[in-house]
Amino acid sequence: MSLNFDTQVFEKEHIKLSGTDEYIVRGGRHLFDRLPDAFAGVKTIGVIGWGSQGPAQAQNLRDSLEKTDVTVKIGLRSGSSSWKAAESHGFTEASGTLGEMYSVIRESDLVLLLISDAAQAALYSEVFAAMKPGATLGLSHGFLLGHLKSIGASFPERINVIAVCPKGMGPSVRRLYEQGKDVNGAGINTSFCVEQDIDGRATDIAIGWSVAIGAPFTFKTSLEMEYRSDIFGERGILLGAVHGIVELLYRRYTAAGVDPEQAYRDSVESITGPISETISHRGIKAVYDELSASDKPVFEQAYNAAYGPCFEVLFEIYQEVHSGNEIRSVILAGERLQRFAWSKIDTTTMWKVGEKVRSERDSHTTGVHAFTAGAYVACMMAQIDVLTEFGHAYSEIVNESVIEAVDSLNPYMHFKGVAYMVDNCSTTARLGARKWAPCFDYRLAQGGFAALDAGSIDSRPMKKFDTHKVHEAVSILAEMRPSVDIAVN
Repeated sequence: MSLNFDTQVFEKEHIKLSGTDEYIVRGGRHLFDRLPDAFAGVKTIGVIGWGSQGPAQAQNLRDSLEKTDVTVKIGLRSGSSSWKAAESHGFTEASGTLGEMYSVIRESDLVLLLISDAAQAALYSEVFAAMKPGATLGLSHGFLLGHLKSIGASFPERINVIAVCPKGMGPSVRRLYEQGKDVNGAGINTSFCVEQDIDGRATDIAIGWSVAIGAPFTFKTSLEMEYRSDIFGERGILLGAVHGIVELLYRRYTAAGVDPEQAYRDSVESITGPISETISHRGIKAVYDELSASDKPVFEQAYNAAYGPCFEVLFEIYQEVHSGNEIRSVILAGERLQRFAWSKIDTTTMWKVGEKVRSERDSHTTGVHAFTAGAYVACMMAQIDVLTEFGHAYSEIVNESVIEAVDSLNPYMHFKGVAYMVDNCSTTARLGARKWAPCFDYRLAQGGFAALDAGSIDSRPMKKFDTHKVHEAVSILAEMRPSVDIAVN
């Protein structure tokens, strides 16, 4: 996969990440006056869907294109429960900015298909048929490509196909864009893909879209690699792994006699608070380097115990995604959801304790818990190693395994809890977190931690940690994080 690209509208910059060459576009509001050139020939952008990404991207695009002749229009199913929500954000039929889904698709020059993955799999043929020749299909996730490949189908040859994939959920995309009104460069980084370019405009449209939704930095990837890393990452350190790890650690600590509230602080709060803050600002290695001399051996034990089991689960997840099995499982689960309603995970004792802990934060201090840090960082590093083994670019590896976790998802987990995040993410991510979290829990409990307690632990993982090549890439990409911390409350 080539990471180079040509743009006629924006300047690209060369960066070197751990010995590999990549190219980026640096965003910012000072580039908004270039958007008409990037969107040349685009008069209507149809944003289809009002889920996680739809509201954020539609509002950001509308705000960024306010002084142009480009119209941003929401397309929803007739009778959609989201119709009133779209109206409450200023999209209306009367103003020509809200309409029936297929009508909006037919009139749009750029169609941003932001409906759920299951809906894309069910409706893609009707969507393709409604698009006019020469239009551009925009995706924010490569799931549809994975589905088409699994059934032997393809995109129509008469349209451009691009993707802009924010490295954070929709509310983060909107929240940081709003903060960026006062601080240029606030926003969520994106990767962009050009799957099909029929007229030479696809790259500039994609980068324009990224700049317009507020991305401070835009990285290149392919739609194939994006959907692999994205679906994999949701099941890994972004959601599934952290869900499984914290539940296991909470049980481990309470079983050892720790007060439940303190056990919650030592597990969940430590990860979503100080551990994430340290990684965000000073890198993964800083979590270990800044520990006291007495805490470092504790980190090392947890790291050595957790790395192997986490790598095993993550390798299995990647194989399931790559083979198409995980995509098929999402579609089948979507069918089951028509019969079996979602249950919530926040009703168990641990998450009720979490509500109390968050309400009393002002009277307690949570620091980096060394054992928790070792387990969490081991899983993050294991995910990095799996993605490296399967040939992903370092920008994608770090964005999907580190930056998206500590700068987008974990702050929301800290605000409302891991359980809240699991139950309020996309259907695909929610399914994956629920499916794979117990696997992390089980493999760690029955494997790594059992071996640790028995005094038979492999010390090799920690020996590789200090000199790992990713630390250089993280230090460079840490300079490309949002210019402000997200304010979620």
